[in-house]
Amino acid sequence: MSITAAPEATHDAAHDPMRDSAEHPTLAHVAALAGVSSATASRVLNGSARVSPTARQQVRDAVDRLGYVRQRAARAVDRRPRSVAAVVCEPNARLFADPFYSRVLAGASAAFAERDMPMLLAAGERPASLQRYLSSGHIDGVLLIYCRSSHPLVVTLPALGVPVTLIGRPLQGSSLSYVDADNRGGARQAVEYLARTGRRRIVTIAGPPDVSAGVDRLAGFREGLERAGLEPGPIAYGDFTRPAGVHAMTRLLDHRPNLDAVFCASDLMAVGALHALRQSGRRVPEDVALVGFDDLPLAAFTQPPLTTIKQPVEEIGAAAARQLLAQMSGEPWDEPPVLPTTLVRRQSA
Repeated sequence: MSITAAPEATHDAAHDPMRDSAEHPTLAHVAALAGVSSATASRVLNGSARVSPTARQQVRDAVDRLGYVRQRAARAVDRRPRSVAAVVCEPNARLFADPFYSRVLAGASAAFAERDMPMLLAAGERPASLQRYLSSGHIDGVLLIYCRSSHPLVVTLPALGVPVTLIGRPLQGSSLSYVDADNRGGARQAVEYLARTGRRRIVTIAGPPDVSAGVDRLAGFREGLERAGLEPGPIAYGDFTRPAGVHAMTRLLDHRPNLDAVFCASDLMAVGALHALRQSGRRVPEDVALVGFDDLPLAAFTQPPLTTIKQPVEEIGAAAARQLLAQMSGEPWDEPPVLPTTLVRRQSA
């Protein structure tokens, strides 16, 4: 969406309020760049619903472009313990159904516990009300777990001066700290393995195109095909859930019935794909090889057991927690933000 330009200033350029915005952006600079009043810009940052979607997006774009950060008010001396929050940017049903989230939260919670830091848990279904709470001074830092690029908390919390660390690489250019797995390298490794075992008609069930894990795993899949000298096949997209895997696999079989391998961007989608392959009469791995991503505990108990890419889920959560703690205390952070992935060979490929 384009940003409405501010009216041309009529005063001397030396006193132009936008002149020094790159160095010290203020709320007035944000409002001017967004083409709205300062009151409207403030309402957006405070999570008010009394703003049009167009103005809300323009303010968020301006905040992101300027790198605006509001200075938080000094904490009242109330002797309460410091605390952090972990926000899973998915509906509540996903939070409790997908074991990935419990594992990454366990890793983060253990790292926070080492510093006697309580961790609150929230789902990002209602970002406006959640934003008001997280920026009210009750929370000292926030972990955002796999937020989509359009999620408002990714922009508004840093703008309000709240320390934030992302679990999952930010899709758009951002200065926010983050920790992630080598999704691209892992997907590439999966495809190269399938090619080495003689598979030539390899397709994929990719993740959401607005989540970095989905984007990076699809990029790695394409790189793997290119390195193996194979032509790209059809791509189906899913939301990392089992039902999405069933639906996507059915569509792929309709478009390329002679496929001989599938790379799934999550283990849960691979479980759904396994079901669809059985329903179609395909044998795994004799007719179709199948590789997932995550190495969830269930991967060892499917029939056949699932070959998959292991990402260090608990370690990702712990590393993100330590990075957030360093940010909150002003300490330097020099650990790598991307952790390695490895291929786990089982019987499905």
